[in-house]
Amino acid sequence: MYRVVTMYGTDEPWWFFDGWKEDIVSVDEFDDFYKALKCYKKEWLKMASKFKEYTSKEGLQTAFWQSGDEEWCEECVGYLQRYHSIALLEDWHAIPLEKKRSGYSKKSAELPGRFCALRGEA
Repeated sequence: MYRVVTMYGTDEPWWFFDGWKEDIVSVDEFDDFYKALKCYKKEWLKMASKFKEYTSKEGLQTAFWQSGDEEWCEECVGYLQRYHSIALLEDWHAIPLEKKRSGYSKKSAELPGRFCALRGEA
C-alpha cells in the first residue's frame, strides 16, 4: 500500500521520530505506485505555489516552510521552524531505494538551522 501523506509540524518528513504520525493532516492511499506518484506530484505543485522555500529528497519527501512560522519548544528553550510536508510512503515507511527518483532531489533554500537538541537533531 502506498500513501501520500501531508503533515504540519516541527520535523521534516524524513526523520520519522516517535510520534511523527501525530503531525499528519491527510492521507491518500493507493495500490499502484505510479498513481501515488501522480498524487504526490499534484500535491507538490499545490504546495510549491503557496510556499517559496522547500527542500525535496529523492525519496519523495518534501518540507515546505515560511520564515517566521515557528513554535516555541519548552524542552529545548527555543523556537522551532514548522513545516508543511508531503511524503510518498510504502506501508508507512520511506520508499525503497529502487523507487527513489533523483530528479525530485532539489531545493529552493537551505533548511533553517533551528533544531531541538533533546531529540538528537544536528
